This record gives sequence, C-alpha cells and structure tokens, in this order.
Amino acid sequence: MEILDEDKNLIEEKISEENVFDGVLLHVQRDTVKLPNGNEATREWVRHPGASSVLPILPNGDIVLVKQYRYPIGKVTLEVPAGKLDKNEDSLNCAMRELEEETGYTADKIKKITTIATTVGFSNELIHLYVAEDLSAGKFHPDDDEFINVVKMPFAEALKKIENGEIFDVKTIISILLYARKK
Repeated sequence: MEILDEDKNLIEEKISEENVFDGVLLHVQRDTVKLPNGNEATREWVRHPGASSVLPILPNGDIVLVKQYRYPIGKVTLEVPAGKLDKNEDSLNCAMRELEEETGYTADKIKKITTIATTVGFSNELIHLYVAEDLSAGKFHPDDDEFINVVKMPFAEALKKIENGEIFDVKTIISILLYARKK
C-alpha cells in the first residue's frame, strides 16, 4: 500500500537492527527505531518467508480442507491447504504445490483471491490466498514432518463451522468467506 502524504507523520525510521534468532522457518529481529516525535523505541518482530494457501472447490461445490495438529496452539485444526514459499518461489506455484502435496488434487483453474498480512504487530508474514477449481484427484504426498487428514465437506457446512468456531484459522475463514461473496 502506498504511503499517503497525510500518513507520513506515522512512519518510524530504522536506526539499527539486531538478528536475535535465525531458525529454520522464523527469524527474530530486534530493531531500534526513531518515532515520528523523535523518541526512540524497540521493535521486536519475526521475519517470515511468506506463504500461499488454496481453497479447493470440487465440481459439486463441496470443498477440500485438511486437518492437522498445530503444536503452538495444541489443537487439531481444519484448514485450507497451505505452506511457506520456498526461496524465490512464485506464490501461484506454491499454492499449486501445496494443493497437490496436501490433498493429491491438481487444478486446471486457479485464481488469486487476495493477500493477507497475518499478524502485523510482530511479523511480516504475508499469505497469498487462492481458489482452485476443475480439480483432478491424485495421490497426496505431504512432507515427511506433516501428518494430515483430508476432509471433504459441503460449502454450507464449512460456513456453519466458521460461525460455531470449529474453523478458526484466519486464512481459511477469509478464503471461505471471500469465495462465498463471489459465488
């Protein structure tokens, strides 16, 4: 998003940066910034490579989701297939790769819905949301450290699961609700 002249009084200027932790997926950084009023502050944030997700739509209108255990929250979640971008990977290629790896499906038609910033207060993670149609079934082959159950359900049921809190993953909620508005 372009910075408007009227918003230039909100910008923080980086003075220095420190890499606190470099992990396999996440990288924690601590920056010192100059605030608009001239004072200094510390900003700790997580660098993330970005990700893509895809909402697979079957010919009968049902959708394909995946169940997997999410360690940070200690729960099994119901989500759209998704995964992080590999180095220099295009977001569309990532979405197609994750669709096949996590569900076995390939798509003749795939369209971008939007891009979301997941947690703007402490991370630069962006997730590119796609919808896939004209699916062909194949064999799914998740990564060695992924344990996934593929779930097919009517679209209306997914909407109900959002309303009652059974689907609470943000990328999944946004994908389903935006697709519902365009139907």
